[in-house]
Amino acid sequence: MEMEKRISLELRNKTPAEVAELVVDNCRSSDGEVEGLSDDYKELEFLSMVNVGLTSLAKLPSLPKLLKLEISDNMIVGGLDQLSEKCPNLTYLNLSGNKIKELSTVKPLKNLKNLKSLDLYSCEITTLEDYRESVFELLPQVTFLDGYDHEDNEGLDSEADDDDEHTAGPTRDGDDDDEDDEGSEGEEVGLSYLMKDGIQDEEDDDDYVEEEEEEDGVGVQGEKRKRDAEDEGDDSDGDDD
Repeated sequence: MEMEKRISLELRNKTPAEVAELVVDNCRSSDGEVEGLSDDYKELEFLSMVNVGLTSLAKLPSLPKLLKLEISDNMIVGGLDQLSEKCPNLTYLNLSGNKIKELSTVKPLKNLKNLKSLDLYSCEITTLEDYRESVFELLPQVTFLDGYDHEDNEGLDSEADDDDEHTAGPTRDGDDDDEDDEGSEGEEVGLSYLMKDGIQDEEDDDDYVEEEEEEDGVGVQGEKRKRDAEDEGDDSDGDDD
């Protein structure tokens, strides 16, 4: 799909002045230039044109509020001075996978005073000796190059994720401790209940044995009285004779 048509579809019934984010990755530029964008996109803050066949940024309109620009996997060889003129407030620029070979090509980026993160991954410039040190020296305002700072610490997003994990960690451990405590209390209560229940069963058994003994005693006394009564009857019959 052609870039101009793709941009028109991405508007989704909005006017250009209402658009703050625009992604047109993998469409086609017919002549290697930016197409379908104009100065009317004055509120645009994020623009992504990955793999669209760009060879030049000469027709990029003025985008004064643009903060992040993704133009990786194109065929840009130079002309980066256009960015400081048309996107002076850029803080993030991704040029990975382009045809950038020399340090002199990225030198105009030093005019982007707010640029904090620059990606040149998979560009030929990365094969130069002391590439990272040279870029940091040339662009002192840049904090992160290809996702890492001058001390090889990973970018801000990754650090934030790590902080979230560290923050969440103790909470999970605390929950486990609470569950263990609840489990221990449950076991103690259960054990006490079983012991009490066992004692009660023994008492019930003792009561049952006593009742049996009492019943046996009553039965024996009954038998004895019955025999005594029979003996008395026999004596009476003897006297009558």
